[in-house]
Amino acid sequence: MDKLEDYKRPSVAVDIVVFTIMHGRLKVLLIKRGREPFKDLWCLPGGFVRIDESPENAALRELKEETGIKDLYLEQLYTFGKPERDPRGRVISIAYFALVDSTKIKPAVTGEEGIKKIGWFDVDFLPDLAFDHKEIITYALKRLRYKLEYTAVGFELLPDKFTLTDLQKLYETILGEKLDKRNFRKKAMAMGIVEKTREQRKGSHRPALLYTFRKKASSSAFKQVKFEK
Repeated sequence: MDKLEDYKRPSVAVDIVVFTIMHGRLKVLLIKRGREPFKDLWCLPGGFVRIDESPENAALRELKEETGIKDLYLEQLYTFGKPERDPRGRVISIAYFALVDSTKIKPAVTGEEGIKKIGWFDVDFLPDLAFDHKEIITYALKRLRYKLEYTAVGFELLPDKFTLTDLQKLYETILGEKLDKRNFRKKAMAMGIVEKTREQRKGSHRPALLYTFRKKASSSAFKQVKFEK
């Protein structure tokens, strides 16, 4: 029988891709490294998994310590384990992606050692990134777009009450394409995933009716309709 001590032990880390919608653009949260390796390059929030914690708890802890973010949607994404991905040694990273409504949470540096700066970056205009974090973000974006078409995950990026215009802009921002307004609204209502409230959003234009997500909506509803350009 093989013995555990016969094998060298790699380190296990977590990296978290945090998405939000800000100023009509899909953004990802990055931190600027204050130490080697890759000092002064931007990277994803994350760190090493402690011996007494699960990867998910490690991801939540690192987010809170490095960015001040807590209480958000978090989902395991993929495991990245190329032998050369970290110059310090053999590190296997369990990646997660998270979604947050930017109106509810404003991350701030908490004084965590090794962090110089923190900020939101447009997914289409990323800076040079440390490690394999560009690959991780690309994979997370692909997963997000895929899940948008068959789950309610996109509603994590919206406030509790929103207009149908807000909802359409959300889909357009994530999918990166323009959708037909009349068709979108008709199909959004046909899916039965939103319901009207008695409230309106007032502004410089005509008051807009506010909606909420129907939490009891079945996942099959998202498979019934394909939004068209």
